[in-house]
Amino acid sequence: MRVFSAANRFGAIALSLALLAGCASNDTSEEEEDEFAGVQERELYELARTALDDNRYPIAIERLEALDTRYPFGAHAEQAQLELIYAYYENSNWEEARAAASRFIRLHPDHPQVDYAYYLSGLSAWQAGRFSLERLRLIDISKRDLGASRDAYNDFRELIQRYPQSEYAADAQQRIVYLRELMARHELHVADYYLRRGAYLAAVERGRWVIENYPESSATRDALATMVEGYQGLDMDDRADEVLAVLRENAPNHEQLQGSRFVPKHLGQNY
Repeated sequence: MRVFSAANRFGAIALSLALLAGCASNDTSEEEEDEFAGVQERELYELARTALDDNRYPIAIERLEALDTRYPFGAHAEQAQLELIYAYYENSNWEEARAAASRFIRLHPDHPQVDYAYYLSGLSAWQAGRFSLERLRLIDISKRDLGASRDAYNDFRELIQRYPQSEYAADAQQRIVYLRELMARHELHVADYYLRRGAYLAAVERGRWVIENYPESSATRDALATMVEGYQGLDMDDRADEVLAVLRENAPNHEQLQGSRFVPKHLGQNY
């Protein structure tokens, strides 16, 4: 009976210790979760603003997220959501910035600064599509997948269409010009690949797509040349001559024009 009683006592002690440990663990996690417990909205916003002003973006994000969670309908809610987009952007959290911008636009479509959300969304996609190697000019970004750059193009274009008088419209327009050239050149890289592979119809379609979708791009001249060579590969001489006439009229000094001849890049004969 004594052994049994001792075992019971030790078991009860062990159980008590386990419960105490569990409580301590819960207290710790609750303390971590309640870091901003008791902090009023105004104070929490000021703390976030101080972190932003000091360029301490991870801390600002933490405080702005807490503010958004605790006071979603407070006096500073909308401004905090805008500043959270900015903090994400400055912290290189491109996807989070775009998601936060999309949410703000959805919740506050008539907000006087909603154009800023469009602009930051475009800037985030712009940055996501660029790489440090590109800045060093070690690669041609037009040869890469351009999903993020297309997102930036669409965001900036929507900003200009919806808010042409926005203070961000001029910068967005300049970026659109760059992105338009980038995406047109990307399509021509693909078309060139098709020409080398003998997929002439696909090359023609790529060239036509550039002309139809990026008519203001300087790449349209090369797109015409691509179409000429593609039609030649398809033995569609009449169509090739039609497009060649357009190329001669619009780009008489094109590198593939030598006098009266058109010099294909990949076909084994001259026209």
